[in-house]
Amino acid sequence: MIPPQEASARRREIEDKLKQEEETLSFIRDSLEKSDQLTRNMVSILSSFESRLMKLENSIIPVHKQTENLQRLQENVEKTLSCLDHVISYYHVASDTEKVIREGPTGRLDEYLGSMAKIQKAVEYFQDNSPDSPELNKVKLLFERGKESLESEFRSLMTRHSKVVSPVLILDLISGEEELEIQEELPLEHLPEGVLLDVIRISRWLVEFGHNQDFMNVYYQIRSSQLDRSIKGLKEHFRKNSSASGVPYSPAIPNKRKDTPTKKPIKRPGTVRKAQNLLKQYSQHGLDGKKGGSNLIPLEGRDDMLDVETDAYIHCVSAFVKLAQSEYQLLVEVIPEHHQKKTFDSLIQDALEGLMLEGENIVSAARKAIVRHDFSAVLAIFPILRHLKQTKPEFDQVLQGTAASTKNKLPGLITSMETVGAKALEDFADNIKNDPDKEYNMPKDGTVHELTSNAILFLQQLLDFQETAGAMLASQETSSSATSYSSEFSRRLLSTYICKVLGNLQLNLLSKSKVYEDPALSAIFLHNNYNYILKALEKSELIQLVAVTQKTAERSYREHIEQQIQTYQRSWLKVTDYITEKNLPVFQPGVKLRDKERQVIKERFKGFNDGLEELCKIQKAWAIPDTEQRDKIRQAQKHIVKETYGAFLHRYGSVPFTKNPEKYIKYHVEQVGDMIDRLFDTSA
Repeated sequence: MIPPQEASARRREIEDKLKQEEETLSFIRDSLEKSDQLTRNMVSILSSFESRLMKLENSIIPVHKQTENLQRLQENVEKTLSCLDHVISYYHVASDTEKVIREGPTGRLDEYLGSMAKIQKAVEYFQDNSPDSPELNKVKLLFERGKESLESEFRSLMTRHSKVVSPVLILDLISGEEELEIQEELPLEHLPEGVLLDVIRISRWLVEFGHNQDFMNVYYQIRSSQLDRSIKGLKEHFRKNSSASGVPYSPAIPNKRKDTPTKKPIKRPGTVRKAQNLLKQYSQHGLDGKKGGSNLIPLEGRDDMLDVETDAYIHCVSAFVKLAQSEYQLLVEVIPEHHQKKTFDSLIQDALEGLMLEGENIVSAARKAIVRHDFSAVLAIFPILRHLKQTKPEFDQVLQGTAASTKNKLPGLITSMETVGAKALEDFADNIKNDPDKEYNMPKDGTVHELTSNAILFLQQLLDFQETAGAMLASQETSSSATSYSSEFSRRLLSTYICKVLGNLQLNLLSKSKVYEDPALSAIFLHNNYNYILKALEKSELIQLVAVTQKTAERSYREHIEQQIQTYQRSWLKVTDYITEKNLPVFQPGVKLRDKERQVIKERFKGFNDGLEELCKIQKAWAIPDTEQRDKIRQAQKHIVKETYGAFLHRYGSVPFTKNPEKYIKYHVEQVGDMIDRLFDTSA
């Protein structure tokens, strides 16, 4: 049970809390009443504001709409006025631009193209809006006149500023093709930069707005003429300035060209002169002798102009490639892309046709030369063919995209040259074999026959053109594909061919040697020719080529030479036989000789003297041009004769076989040696 004091205290606490709650409740009620009052006031204010806004809106919206309509009307008026001004401007285009069009675009291309743009817009406007108006005809006529003026200006710019490329510049371009420095110093500028920009702008306008392609014909005709004239000018430059000493290279860079050449010059095809120089070297060692004749036209008689023409053609081929490349670079800037290949094809036709025609003329001349056995003229084919093959990749690249007939021109010429070259090689070998034995053409002194020197000279040419000549022979082989033969195969074919020529030559020389009645002179003739051939082979790479298919050729020639020396030495037997111990009388010292014995000794001395004098007289007029061989043969013969004569003289010189010994003992041993030393020497 709770004590009364605690209950009383608890009641007071509860009453105090209740009183506080009642006060709080009273405060909340008062606050709610005030909030309600404020809310009612705010609602009243907002309602009043809404009413006023509605009144304002009803007043402003009509004004706004009216203003908007007015602005639209103003814009329409302005647009109408602008359209009227624009339309009216078209009616003034003809009068505004007529003077500019009449005066032409020269020197004022920007202004002129601007006027043409105005005229074109006028034409489009009248066509769309007033196709029957007289103004349309007027601006149309003005547009056509302007287009014609632009075409005329294009032609004029191309004609006035397209210049022939000088031979000097072309030669520098060819000889310095791998030297960037030279290319930078000598740019190939077909048109001045400003003119080129004008030409490009006119061409683009004519294509885009003028719908005209005639200017492309004008372009290729003018540039084709310049290309053709440039190449012909280079050819003429060669004719005027080339000499036997070298190619007329450009003096445009004299310091580099003279003192420090930075690129190996283009190889000249003057191999005939090279072979003749070799022949001169041989002659200094006693190998020359051109007294014998043959039905082959001598290579030495070849006109230097043939080399000039060959040089010129080779350089013209290189010039065409370089100039055509340059022309294509120019054309790409001027001619629209889809017309470039066709226009370029037309542009290069004249120059290319000229080159191909000249090449065919060379082939034709070579065929005629073969008929008359002038193989020196055929040699022009070799350097040209080699150069055409070397240049073919560049040719193919330049002609990429042209017509098939254009691309096939060079391969066709190469095939023709290979065919005629192979024919020349075959006919040359046959002519070496079948050269007639004409007695009046044989060298009287037994020296080297012209047939031999011609054959060696011709083979010398093949050293510079081994690959070309081998390919010629391979192209005629039915057993191999035209494109499958290897360089080794070609080299073997060339070796076989050279061996064939040398074999034919040897057979012919044997036949010719029979023309001589004297076997000794025949032997000297064969000796000289065999020795000439051997020395010529050894002094060049021919011996290596021959060895490809005939390993013992060198040894064989040495054996032939030695055999002929032995044959020649037998001619002295009729002299030495008189004084050998065979058939000589045997006598005892101090015993008087019988008349028969004295007569035999006299006959032996007389026979030896007469034979010695006769042989020395005859053989003095013979020739052994090779000093080494001449001395060798003299020494060998002198040794044999002196030894035999010395023994004979020792035995019978003091024998009293005659009262006039000086009549029979005419020569001392040394005198005999001196006489033999003067053999083969017409000047002695």
